[in-house]
Amino acid sequence: MTSLPPRRGEKQRGPVVLRGERRHETTTTDQRLLDSRGPSDWVHTDPWRVMRIQAEFVEGFGVLAELPRAVTVFGSARTPRDHLEYAQGRALGTALAEAGFAVITGGGPGVMEAANKGCSEAGGLSVGLGIELPFEQGLNEYVDVGINFRYFFVRKTMFVKYSQAFVCLPGGFGTMDELFEALTLVQTKKVTKFPVVLLGSDYWGGLYDWIAKSMLDGGKIGENDVGLLHVTDDVDDAVEVVHAAYRAWEAAH
Repeated sequence: MTSLPPRRGEKQRGPVVLRGERRHETTTTDQRLLDSRGPSDWVHTDPWRVMRIQAEFVEGFGVLAELPRAVTVFGSARTPRDHLEYAQGRALGTALAEAGFAVITGGGPGVMEAANKGCSEAGGLSVGLGIELPFEQGLNEYVDVGINFRYFFVRKTMFVKYSQAFVCLPGGFGTMDELFEALTLVQTKKVTKFPVVLLGSDYWGGLYDWIAKSMLDGGKIGENDVGLLHVTDDVDDAVEVVHAAYRAWEAAH
């Protein structure tokens, strides 16, 4: 197919058409690519970011595509190792591994480390999906398969795509962010058969009551939406919820 010549006052840059003052460029794309003598600002431009984003998706899909069935565990990075919540996270990781699930976390310290540790000790596959932050913390030592992401939204996609369930232990803004993203995806049927378990009724009870009263009574959600959450203090109960949802998913497929 023969391309049409540029119109007067117009410049073509690959598939892009530049007109007016934007057409007065003194370099070509190839020149900017091959000339290493200029400033490095180009690596921070939006078109280059698109390539980085694409690369992160490709890398994540490539590494995680053959994961066995898995559960993502969220919780605070600030939980100390001698805390009851750390012990509970470790017990959860162990129970999930013994039930045949890989465990995915954000790869950091605290509850994430606890779940990875429990899974690893039980012989399960322990996965950590880290994120680039101003305060570097790195992946914890109990991660068998780890990926560090630049972009939160790429990382979130991996959490949802490769998990059969979310289990949330007490956590902060990051845990809340992931929790409500999961609820929104299930509510809007972007994902199906995806249980969301809140482990620790003392911590989550107030939030659940607010959702069941303020949000439901105010007409902001429906009756079925409240049922998307399962609050428990028992690790075995949490794992059974995950199992039941997975069996229902298998039956439907």
